[in-house]
Amino acid sequence: MNDASTSDDAGGRAPAASASAPTPVLPMIERRRIEAEILKEVYDTLKESHGVETAKLTIAEAVRRSSRAQAKRFADEARAMEGQTSLASFLALRPLWTMNGALEIEMIEETPSRLAYNVTRCRYAEMYRAMGLGEIGHLLSCQRDGTFCEGYDERLKLTRTQTLMQGASHCDFRYVYESTERTGGK
Repeated sequence: MNDASTSDDAGGRAPAASASAPTPVLPMIERRRIEAEILKEVYDTLKESHGVETAKLTIAEAVRRSSRAQAKRFADEARAMEGQTSLASFLALRPLWTMNGALEIEMIEETPSRLAYNVTRCRYAEMYRAMGLGEIGHLLSCQRDGTFCEGYDERLKLTRTQTLMQGASHCDFRYVYESTERTGGK
């Protein structure tokens, strides 16, 4: 079943958190394009000066740090509004990544502790390839997903075995939100 709400543009607004007027936001795909334009130059410079492997390792680490920091900001906002993070507060962020049709999603399962879906079209992957960044697209985008979970809430775990960016037919996102009992009450 297609989750139509994930491929619309969410009106160009952040997910509604209150009854106040929605705050216009830059769609995540546009933010990633801007970041990629800069990181492409950094990557090319590092390849020339330090070689491909060092360039990839450096880009990977920089993107992981950025992802964790961004996730922490979102988690801080969720805690300020709701007193805690949850799978529901995490899921409320999804329109930021899917707006303007950036992702096409087939929902598999959605419960208070589990979320499973397949991404059948990823315009992020298409964009990175078009920018000549196919060889590091997985570093710029795909690796962010698990790292984002770490920064958002240590109880949120992602398992994914394949991605469109690396040639699969779809990306298989499987999230589990562990109870506090399993994480020692954190």
